[in-house]
Amino acid sequence: MTKQLPPLFREKMIDLLGEDEFEQFLASYDEPRSFGLRVNTGKVERDDFVAKSPFHLTAVPWASEGFYYEEGERPGKHPYYHAGLYYIQEPSAMAPVELLAVKPGERVLDLCAAPGGKSTQIAAKLQGEGVLVVNDIHSDRVKALVKNLELLGVRNAVVLNDKPEKMLNVFEGYFDKILIDAPCSGEGMFRKEEEMMGQWERHTVQEFAAMQRELLGQAALMLAPGGRIVYSTCTFSPEENEAQIAEFLDKHPAFDVIPVDGFSSGRPDWLREPWCEADAYSERAKAAVAGTARLWPHRLRGEGHFVAVLGLEARSLGAGGKASAKSSAGADDFVSAAGKRSGRHALRGKGRAEAPPSTGVSLEPLEAFSGELLRSEPFAQRRLVCYGEHAYASPAGLPELHGLKVVRPGWYIGALHRGRFEPSHALAMGLRLREAKRALSLASSDERALRYLKGETLEVAESEILRDPQETKAAKGYCLVCIDDHPVGWGKWLDGMLKNEYPPGWRWT
Repeated sequence: MTKQLPPLFREKMIDLLGEDEFEQFLASYDEPRSFGLRVNTGKVERDDFVAKSPFHLTAVPWASEGFYYEEGERPGKHPYYHAGLYYIQEPSAMAPVELLAVKPGERVLDLCAAPGGKSTQIAAKLQGEGVLVVNDIHSDRVKALVKNLELLGVRNAVVLNDKPEKMLNVFEGYFDKILIDAPCSGEGMFRKEEEMMGQWERHTVQEFAAMQRELLGQAALMLAPGGRIVYSTCTFSPEENEAQIAEFLDKHPAFDVIPVDGFSSGRPDWLREPWCEADAYSERAKAAVAGTARLWPHRLRGEGHFVAVLGLEARSLGAGGKASAKSSAGADDFVSAAGKRSGRHALRGKGRAEAPPSTGVSLEPLEAFSGELLRSEPFAQRRLVCYGEHAYASPAGLPELHGLKVVRPGWYIGALHRGRFEPSHALAMGLRLREAKRALSLASSDERALRYLKGETLEVAESEILRDPQETKAAKGYCLVCIDDHPVGWGKWLDGMLKNEYPPGWRWT
């Protein structure tokens, strides 16, 4: 492995680290890489998962829900993966969201989100409250982002596929926290993904540095006073790390670096030729980058990362506090595909809903489904938005998204089609067993659990269907299918048989 490192990269790291530390750094490439997973506390408590985990887990020191698992174990081939109880994630990659310090109820942006690992980590910390906006400019990567959000049962996320400069028209001064996991030269991933070395030789550090500079400037305009930006890369290059932060601080004096503890410090001494322009930064900026963090593969169990935490003065946009984004329709409004507010409605009380005739979409089938299948109100404090026949529960307080490429305006509920409602897989994954009036919970050791995940029809006795005690009707129709009480999809029960509604693209292979 070490012999395959690009010669220019080796020379650069020798210059930065010096001969002695470079030898330690180089030796890490011949060591086994570390494997990690992060418990999805949006679905299961950390300690509850640890108690029933089939894997040998060791805690990741810098991530409260992160664990190492042993090489050879296959968490992607366990029913709990399909239930969204964890996300398989490189351990160092868990650090940026931990440093973002997300609290429930906040407005958070993941600006470069695909494939969604950090987005789902943010969502778990929001605990279903507040607004999570995730964006990626690459349309081919957004599909994976959407699937991961759905798999982990995220209810309060909006997915965009647009340029950050266009987002400024909607979100200026809106977010409490912003994550920029920036496109970079990927030097820190050489051990994990050897193909990154080929990409490094084809693309220049300067290309990435230009993109990173723009992203930081755009994010600064979308942050509310008193807010926090976490900027991270998976590269060692000072041009993409310390230099980006120093330049940003000089251009944005209202920002400061919030020092990071527990990792190796950033390197102000690397702001020099030939890697960075000499004397290009103020003394304040150079001193501040010592508060950034570097995660080195020869100093911890993880790959290479850089993280900087940037705080914005609470008074920087004036005494009015948070800059106001244009408010959306309220939590009780129905919005049509055209985005026009079209009268009051909510699934409240016993799930009643009312949609105005002008929308051309009747919500009665959704109301009937909700009344029959759902015990609680998972749509409370959200507004229902219909794009054509597709219904979404959009987070309350979200601005109007006119002019943006919207992939998901919220939690996808299902389709209203020819007088009937077809619940989505995302709805099933976002529910909890306690919220369903009709459910089947299979043990992970039950061979039918694996058969369900493969898309097979199951034999299920009516007595196995969990229902409200006062329910006297037959159990026929939709039921929420769970594994060890964690939802994995829908089924339709009739006369002892459960018709499988698990999506083909999700099935166990």
